[in-house]
Order: sequence, then structure tokens, then C-alpha cells
Amino acid sequence: MERRNFLRLAGSLPAISFYRLYSASAQTAWPSRAMTIVVGLAPGGQADIAARPVALGLSKALGQSVIVDNRTGASGAIAAASVLRSEPDAHTMLMALSAAVVLPEAERVAGRKPLYEMSDFAAVARILADPNLLAVSAASPYASLKDLVDDARKRPGEIPYSSSGNFGGIHISMEMFCQSAGIKLQHVPYRGGAPALTGLMAGDVAVTALGAAPLKGYSDAGKLRVLATFGSERHPAFPDAPTFREAGFQDVVFYAWAGLFVPKSVPETLMTRLRQAVREVMTDRETLDIFTKSGSPPAYLDAPEFAAYIAEDSVRLAKTVQKIGKLE
Repeated sequence: MERRNFLRLAGSLPAISFYRLYSASAQTAWPSRAMTIVVGLAPGGQADIAARPVALGLSKALGQSVIVDNRTGASGAIAAASVLRSEPDAHTMLMALSAAVVLPEAERVAGRKPLYEMSDFAAVARILADPNLLAVSAASPYASLKDLVDDARKRPGEIPYSSSGNFGGIHISMEMFCQSAGIKLQHVPYRGGAPALTGLMAGDVAVTALGAAPLKGYSDAGKLRVLATFGSERHPAFPDAPTFREAGFQDVVFYAWAGLFVPKSVPETLMTRLRQAVREVMTDRETLDIFTKSGSPPAYLDAPEFAAYIAEDSVRLAKTVQKIGKLE
């Protein structure tokens, strides 16, 4: 059925008939055109690293091109809102990081109306779940986490760290650390994880916190060192870096997960087919190798398990946002 005729016929039907006709048409034709994974942060960051292998795998699995569209701004909130405005036909997806669950809370803390709520989305799958790693350049005077903490206590608010934006994953994890250690660092927000790392390597900031994948190449080249991991255990790619818990900060744990979402209004039939396709991608050896070689092994969870994980994680992260409070 041509789109024009379909819409003309749909306009003459009651709402419930339109929904059934739309669902039936989508089921037989889906995917009927190129698909898009929207990423709310700059290329090269954790969300982008998660999105590109998934896009490649979905393209092969579904026989349609899958484009990664980086739409930066507001730490990912602009991208999330744009996906909610798309047609609810599972052709447009959002690859979001863990910061997505705290951005609405941050807007409320600031006295503003959020651009979206997580309840507006349906979780498709978790792709990655990497702990952030606290990193400094190889030229840094800080050889250990203790060195950084000791200096920060002498110079409160003077040591700059880069982040992917206000209330993004780096900001949340770093403030979690600062709150636990009783120190204050200078927050310098960038427009994504990749620019935040560039700021560190250029010497514009002293510290940042990212997942293993974007750090690994610089570490292997001897250009940066990792002082600690926000994970609950040591990271296999950086076995010499202690956990924050080992260093005495028991409540500092942060995993920068990346997950795929669609608007909750997407019909269940399409949601099921998309979940099946993602499951196929995340069990494909070629895709798994891409993630593993990047230093960010997959941490796949299907929709029900991922939704439960988000519900638990969001409570803890929201408390950090509330402690940060309104930003000037």
C-alpha cells in the first residue's frame, strides 16, 4: 500500500482502526526504510562506540541501512526529545548513556520542565556497562589517587576536570567521588566524552573519567594513566588501577552503561521484532569481537532485565544529582 493512499484511508477511520491498520502494515513491511540510531553526544564517546557496531549488525540482520546520527546538546536531552518526536514505528532509536536517567531529575532540581521522562521510552536492550576510569595525562604530577586527593584538599576548587556536559556520566561519577572524598574540583563541561578526553590530552584540564574503550589507545601509547576504577572490581584492561572501594571510598561505584531505547508508543509487535534483531546482533561473533577489541566488552541485557536494572540504578544516581543541586 502506498504511503499516500494509506494515510488517506487512515484519516477516514476511527482511531482504533487506524492503530490496527498501522500495526498490520508496519508488521508486514518493517523495516521499510533506512533506520537511525540517534546518539546525543559527540562521535568517539561511549554512546557512539556502542551505537556503531550495533548499527552495522542491525543493517546486516534486517537488510536495511542503519545510520548513526550524532545530535549533541544538553548532555543528550535534545537527542532524546527528538526521538520522542519521531514516528512510533521502531525506525528511529536512541542510544543513551546512564546519564539519561538523571537528566530529567537535574532539570527539576534547576526548576525547569524536563525535555523528556524515561517513562516516555521503552528499553530495548543494554549494550555496554563499563565502569568509568579516573584518568590523568602521562605528564601529570599525580601518580596515584591519593596524590590527587591530597592536592585537592590543599587547593579546593582549583584542579579542573573535563566532563561530557552538566549531569552527564563523567560529571555524575566525578561528583560522586568528590562528595565521598570531601573535596572540590573545578568542573569544565564539554560537548561529549571525546571532546572531554581531547581537553585532557591537550593539557586544558588535569583529570577526567571515561570508560575503557576511549582511554585504551592513549594508555597503550603511554600518553595517559588510569588512577582508579569506579567499578566494583578492578578492570581487566587496567589491572594496576585500584577500585575506589579499595582506596577507602566505599560508596563510589559508577557504571557508564549504554542502552537502546524507542518511544513507548511503538507497537509491541515491532518492539518484539527489534528485540529479536538486537539479540541476534549481540550474540554475533563479529560484533562481540569489535566490542572486545575496543576495550569495552558487551554487557547485553534484554528489555525486561534492562528495565529492572535502570529502576535500581536511577535511584542511586538521582541522589547524587540532588546533592549537586542547581547549577549556576
